[in-house]
Amino acid sequence: MNLRFSFWSIFLHFLAVMCFHGSGAREMPREELMVAPKFPMDDFPEGVNVLQLHSMDGSEKKDGGQHAMEDRLHGHDKRGEETRKREDTEHVHGHSSSHMDHLDPSVVVFFTMKDLKVGKTMPIYFAKTDPASSPRMLPKEEADSIPFSFAQLPHLLEFFSFSQGSPQARAMENTLRECGLKPIRGETKFCATSLESLLDFVHSIFGLESHFQVLTTSYLTKSSTLFQNYTFLEVPTEIPAPKMVACHTMPYPYAIFYCHSQVSENKVFKVSLEGQNGDRVEAFAVCHLDTSAWSRDHVSFRVLGIEPGTSPVCHFFPASNLIWVPRPTLN
Repeated sequence: MNLRFSFWSIFLHFLAVMCFHGSGAREMPREELMVAPKFPMDDFPEGVNVLQLHSMDGSEKKDGGQHAMEDRLHGHDKRGEETRKREDTEHVHGHSSSHMDHLDPSVVVFFTMKDLKVGKTMPIYFAKTDPASSPRMLPKEEADSIPFSFAQLPHLLEFFSFSQGSPQARAMENTLRECGLKPIRGETKFCATSLESLLDFVHSIFGLESHFQVLTTSYLTKSSTLFQNYTFLEVPTEIPAPKMVACHTMPYPYAIFYCHSQVSENKVFKVSLEGQNGDRVEAFAVCHLDTSAWSRDHVSFRVLGIEPGTSPVCHFFPASNLIWVPRPTLN
């Protein structure tokens, strides 16, 4: 009975979160499949030192950088098919770490625990999504009836009526490949295709009888501003998290969450932020204390000027992503 009550209470909370942050109840039109956000440099605040992070492993250099990436997203890839296949293979097998490759690198701002202090200011992109045009979560029965495997990609493209080589097809291909990558040392990962499978994974990490809660970044004011300088208003509050499951949305015709947990220590913080235009955000950040298993080419090390395993690496979670932590027990 307790498990049933726990499931439905989490389901209702989860449904409210996803409806607010962008996993709507209707199926997204196939031609509007979200591939990657566009960030015109002219929209960034004046004086902000912006670092565009297009690849979590530094692979943007091998294919011509931003313009080549945009060509591929919009179906104007000028490279040959064999070249694309070779680069895709290199991209997958070149990872000594899959950690955080599923995050959209162009919106991730890396920082260290030393930055978690009142008055700290940094440029942050907080995406605003439209629930009416976002992929919906499928019931478990429906999700289980659709293959979710890179080997089934040709069948899936036909099933969803996407042409091979289209932006939507490339997005699906990348998601299926990311979900198929082996976890790094000490990591357990899973791509959830339904709420039930997501909760099953969380239970497998925390224990079948465990109680847990989901944390999400929330906007306290309505605003259309996506990118601006934010200032830490208060001392960040650490959320007790002896274990943690992080779930990130992936581009796909229906809602997919890339969820993973690590045995290495992480810290979760709630941060009150105020934008330079007065926007208020209650954001959640995660600091990874052990980065020794990450690739030396991980972009966070270049940004922060550190080496693997020498310093914690922190980043904010977008509003559509989820952090699962054990619910505190009452004494």
